[in-house]
Order: sequence, then structure tokens, then C-alpha cells
Amino acid sequence: MTADDSGAAPRDMDTEDDAVRDVPVDDPSGAESGSAPHNAAANSDATTHGGADDGAGNPGTDNGDENNIAVRLEQLILGADRRYTPFQAARGAGVSMDLAARFWRAMGFADIGQVKALTEADVLALRRLSGLVEAGLLSEAMAIQVARSTGQTTARLADWQIDSFLEGLTEPQDSGLTRTEITYPLVELLLPELEEFLVYVWRRQLAAATGRVVRAQDDAEMVDRRLAVGFADLVGFTRLTRRLEEEELGELVEAFETTCSDLVAAHGGRLIKTLGDEVLFSADDAGIAAEIGLRLIETMTNDETMPELRVGIAFGTVTTRMGDVFGTTVNLASRLTSIAPKDTVLVDEAFAEELGRIGDAPVSEADAAAAEKAAAEGTGAPPPSYRFALQPMWQRPVRGLGVVEPWLLSRRNGQGAND
Repeated sequence: MTADDSGAAPRDMDTEDDAVRDVPVDDPSGAESGSAPHNAAANSDATTHGGADDGAGNPGTDNGDENNIAVRLEQLILGADRRYTPFQAARGAGVSMDLAARFWRAMGFADIGQVKALTEADVLALRRLSGLVEAGLLSEAMAIQVARSTGQTTARLADWQIDSFLEGLTEPQDSGLTRTEITYPLVELLLPELEEFLVYVWRRQLAAATGRVVRAQDDAEMVDRRLAVGFADLVGFTRLTRRLEEEELGELVEAFETTCSDLVAAHGGRLIKTLGDEVLFSADDAGIAAEIGLRLIETMTNDETMPELRVGIAFGTVTTRMGDVFGTTVNLASRLTSIAPKDTVLVDEAFAEELGRIGDAPVSEADAAAAEKAAAEGTGAPPPSYRFALQPMWQRPVRGLGVVEPWLLSRRNGQGAND
């Protein structure tokens, strides 16, 4: 969406560019008043490239080939030369320096004073956000939340892609080219493909999230929803950190996170976040969450390279913010995980009741056994086909949550284990 699409007053880019260039770099109204995105070459002694300087009108110093390739890569990725100081960018976007600084910090960019380090894209981004606010589509606080959530998510994505993806592809090749020499053409080829793929995945995820909100029963449920929330935690991870080499530990964590991500997604859950030796997931349906928890245990048990696992799941009202979940239900799931025996799934009473309500587990094992016996003797109707079994465990006090009665979750007669 452009600024014009959002309802903000249109601006003529050529006219604005002239206005921006007329702003002195050392304008006292903006010299000390905010921040702007900091990137690989945006510092007080940045390498000269495309007319860039140090922010005070002095040319930068050439620090060699590696610095030059860093500047070239920045220009390739950003798609434009550095032209504006933060004050000039804010003025060009029609926003105050204070609001521009708040947007930039929310996106995760460091303060750089008044270095001429910004591009036309930085001006346009500010204009789009402020245009959404001016049009009344977002409040200022919501716009800052959008900037923060986008910045945090894409920062992690960018780090992962550079550390894991490009690092492997830019190893020295048989051609004799160095990593520095091969990086630029490689990024040049990958950039448009990765950009298109990012937009595609984002649209699919946005469609799924929008569908969940539309299906909510009322407005309150859109924010405070009843969900199943689960934690899966590797047992003895601290001991492993002392025994394994760093590379081995990294490979184990990556394998664990990959396995959990795939299983959660495949069975209809959502991976909220990964914490090294622990993952947090959620599901709209208790039966889905139960299936995920048991699948995680079964998969890890069959993998000799993996430590034991324990899972805790709770069901109840959950507050969602910026892709994360909060509330007593989340805390309870975490506590259940910490007390679960290895290779087991513990659930709370509300989760057990929900499984009974939807018919995935018997409300009473005694009643279920009696129904099965009557059916076998021909004196009763065929009993329901339950997927899961629940066994009440010992009651125990849990710090901050009072007395909790966990239930041990398992498959009923092995049903579904090999589906």
C-alpha cells in the first residue's frame, strides 16, 4: 500500500526531492534530535561511495577491498545510494524527527546521529507508516507496533539466512575465488528470488491468521482466545552443553527445532517460538495439541541422537500480542513441562475436560470400560472410538498457580500412533 492508497495527501516526488536536497546537512533543528537506520556502511567514517560522506561534509576513507564490497553489497540490497541525513529523511516524509526516530528504533535500527546514510526507500517507509496514521487506519501506537513486529521478525530471518544459508554457499570454490569475491554475484542472483518467496510466505501466513480471527466467536475472542498451549523441553540440556562441542550442540538444537517446527505445522498447530532447548506451540483444538505432544515424544524417542523430551499442555484463555502468547494458561503449561517425567505429556484439568467434551478421550475411564464390556457381550451399543487416554496424577502445589492436578496423556490402545 502506498501513501496515496492509504488516504494520505499525495506528494510529488520530484518536488519533494528538490526540497529535501535544499535542507542543510547541519540544520540545527535536527542535528541532535533523533536516530536513523544503521547499516553496514552507515557510520562516521563510512567508505566513500556514490557521493557518501561522513555526515559532516568530509569524504570517507577507503579501507580496502572488504570495505568496498560491503558498501557495494549494501547498495545492491537497498537498491539505492545513501543520500539523506535522518533530519532530511524525516522532513521529506513529512513527519517530525521525534516520530521518525521512534519508528526507526521500533524497527530495530541504531541511532547514527545525522550521518548522510539514508535512501529514498527510508523516506518512503516513513511516509507509508505516517500515511496510515494520518488516514486513521492505524493509531500511532499501532503503527509503532507494526514497525517493531516487522523489524524483530525480519532481523531474525536475515541473521538466519546470512549465518546458515549464505555461509555455506560462499565457501571458497575450486575456481580459486575468495568468499568476498563470490558473495556479490551470489547475493545479486538470490536477492530477487528470496524477496518474492518472503512475500509469498507472508501472504499465506497473513491469510491463515486473518481466517482465525474471522472465525472468532466475538470481538473479545480475537484478542483473548481459548487455546491449547504446549511446551516441549529437552531433558538434561544443561549437562549436554558441558559435554558437547559447540558445533555438535548447534547441530542438535537445529535438528530439534526443525523436527518440532515440521511436526507442529504438519498437524495444524502454530509454532510460537523456539528457545534453544524448548519450543512453545499452540493449537485452536485440544485434540490437535494432544496429537502434536504425543508425536513429538514418539519422534524424539525413536531418534537415538536426541535426549529425552517432556511436554506440558494447558487449555484456557490466552492473550496474543505480536505473535506471542501470554497469560495464566501459558504459565501453567510451562509448569507442567517442568514437572513432567521424561518422555511423557502432562496436561491440566481444563485440557482433559476439553478432550472429553469434543469426544477425543473418555470423560471417565470406568464408564468407557463398562461400555466396551457391554458392547463385547452384545448388550450395549458400540462404544465411541476414543483417540486418547487420560490418567489423573498426584495433586501438587505449583508456585504462583496454587494446587494443580496434572493428567498423564497417552494414546488409547495405540490408536493413531502410526497414522
